[in-house]
Amino acid sequence: MPRTPVYGIPANVANTQRIGFYPKPLKPDEGEDGTPKTVRSYAGHVDVDGPDKAKSHLFYWFFESQTCDPHLDPGEQKRLIEETPLLIWLNGGPGASSSAGLFLENGPLRIADDAAGTISVSPDSWNQEAHVLYWDQPIGTGYSYCEKPNTYVQDEDVLSTMFREGLQAFYATYPEYKACPLYVCGESYAGKYVPAIALEISEHPDINLKGIAVGNGWIKPELSVRVLIEYAYASGYLGRGQKEHLDTYYTNFKNVLEEGERTKEPKTLEHATDLGNALVDAVLAYGGNFDVYDVRRWDDLSAGALKPYMDSKGVKEALNVQNSGVVWQFADNSGPVATALKADNMTDASKKYGDLMEKGYKVLLYTGNFDTACGYQSTEEILDALVTPHEKWHASPRLIWKQAQGNPKGFVRSLRTDKTDKTDEAGDSPGKHVTQVAIPDSGHEVPAYQPQVAREMLYNWVFDRPFVGQDPKSTVEEILKKAQ
Repeated sequence: MPRTPVYGIPANVANTQRIGFYPKPLKPDEGEDGTPKTVRSYAGHVDVDGPDKAKSHLFYWFFESQTCDPHLDPGEQKRLIEETPLLIWLNGGPGASSSAGLFLENGPLRIADDAAGTISVSPDSWNQEAHVLYWDQPIGTGYSYCEKPNTYVQDEDVLSTMFREGLQAFYATYPEYKACPLYVCGESYAGKYVPAIALEISEHPDINLKGIAVGNGWIKPELSVRVLIEYAYASGYLGRGQKEHLDTYYTNFKNVLEEGERTKEPKTLEHATDLGNALVDAVLAYGGNFDVYDVRRWDDLSAGALKPYMDSKGVKEALNVQNSGVVWQFADNSGPVATALKADNMTDASKKYGDLMEKGYKVLLYTGNFDTACGYQSTEEILDALVTPHEKWHASPRLIWKQAQGNPKGFVRSLRTDKTDKTDEAGDSPGKHVTQVAIPDSGHEVPAYQPQVAREMLYNWVFDRPFVGQDPKSTVEEILKKAQ
């Protein structure tokens, strides 16, 4: 696979302006057309075997950390590059291109909410101190495709194997990044993708996996659907009679899902997905169709002109996909990608997080508190069941994370246990490093709602920086004692 640099991209749909990237500037900070340059970037396809060994192509777009000098060859700053974390970002859906995360959430570029699709450089990018690698997966998402028509991934095992093979192909082409500490990150349905991919990668010690981070993850759907009903009721979008009506259907949904998970019967699991999706739609219909990703809104965050921009000739040429003939695809739990994963949709992925914790990988779960689809309460209950020792997790302080003055940026709970000796027949216990962060004033897509807070949170976690805040327990005890 050849190295495929990105020298520049159109700064709007009409391609009347450009934003440049390294390498090969003619003079410092300028490209061949005098366009200002930003960081070193690569994009293109990696080739992997898809379902039934069908030849498939996964799209990636890489941005080097701004801490590296793009004027220098990678070999001249080998140690700096290798010590810098490499973050993989995955959007969910199923069917959501990670380019949406790049342009709307945590990438070095932003697309304006206008017809022109105006592109600007973001001051809030996660690549300020880390390399960031965006992937379109599974096939049928974004620019990723299979050469065999109507071929899509149907389970997390095939999906994670394809991704791991694609990552290894990326490393083979760009070996300077192989030693970097690797963190697999994502949101929403990537709450299923991320742990499956990380467990697959963990079986390959040549990959330097360190941990996973998931925002508002679709992890245990049965729980998320229950919490959605409760949240809508608590927020005033459901009346008591309406909630009781939906609770009856929820019981049936839960019974069907439990039967499907017990028997592993695809048709039963698909039926459970239909029932779960219907419950979500029914809650929204009762509530006047509020935004499921932000209970304060009626419309989801706008993607502006992202689709015409990504489908434009100039962008495809810039990203080295012009010869594939692929049409950029984006969907959120609809379309052929979601249909192929229908049996997977409502299954419980929480055990995979527990497996990663037991292996000693760092785990971060964060939530925007106004998300009703994959919100705080479901994450809280999942961690409550998973994190051991349970008594230590319950006793962990829940800090109010904030500046010296001002409103809270978040609420942080973490548990870090040291490596212990010969705790069981399997040998040494590697210890655990689990962090949970709740972000106020944010919906589903936390980096879009709170970009600076989200980046600081991630860097604190990756670089083991402290979350500066206070434990309110003593204040609460004082308040309660005064009332006695």
